[in-house]
Amino acid sequence: MREKVIIIGAGGHGKVVLEILQLSGDFVVAGFIDADATRQGERIELAGQSYEILGAINQIPKLKKQGVTGAVVAIGDNRIRMGYAAEVKKAGLKLVSAIHPKSLISPTAKLGENLCIAAGAIIGTETLIGDSCIINTGAILDHECRIGEGVHIAPGTVLAGRVTVDSQAFIGMGSRILPCLTIGQNATVGAGAVVIADVPAFSRSAAETVD
Repeated sequence: MREKVIIIGAGGHGKVVLEILQLSGDFVVAGFIDADATRQGERIELAGQSYEILGAINQIPKLKKQGVTGAVVAIGDNRIRMGYAAEVKKAGLKLVSAIHPKSLISPTAKLGENLCIAAGAIIGTETLIGDSCIINTGAILDHECRIGEGVHIAPGTVLAGRVTVDSQAFIGMGSRILPCLTIGQNATVGAGAVVIADVPAFSRSAAETVD
């Protein structure tokens, strides 16, 4: 029996997560939750199916009574995504992950909860991914990478072996990170950057070689 879930966040990333859940076939999507009160009752259309925006997160108790047991937070901002994940758990729903059937994940990788692993992503041998991460379209994480909670790894990014990315860091689109480096907590690596040295916590790199 498929689990009945909601998606929190009805923006573009929410549609990506919806499509992944549709393709996986493991879940029934009951609808969306969104903080924008003006969108309540609006419908999201995808692949010939229609899903209602059911209101804000305070609707969870009502939805639980209607058989909803799980949720995935589909919000790009790391801090907000982690905050909503905490609220979901406090409300008694299970956090589930959206894992695209055309991603490639090593059987030795260890995955947290509330993940979005998009189409074409590759997760290498003994890689560890913490809760509430986004591994976006076509991203590659080679062997033994360590990804903290609430990280967003953008499309087309490549992490070589044994890279560590600490919690809530953002790795920009198409960037490249050399082996055994560490990207600090809440750091930002700009799109297209080539990272050749550790990036300190809370720092921001430009879209160029980072050393």
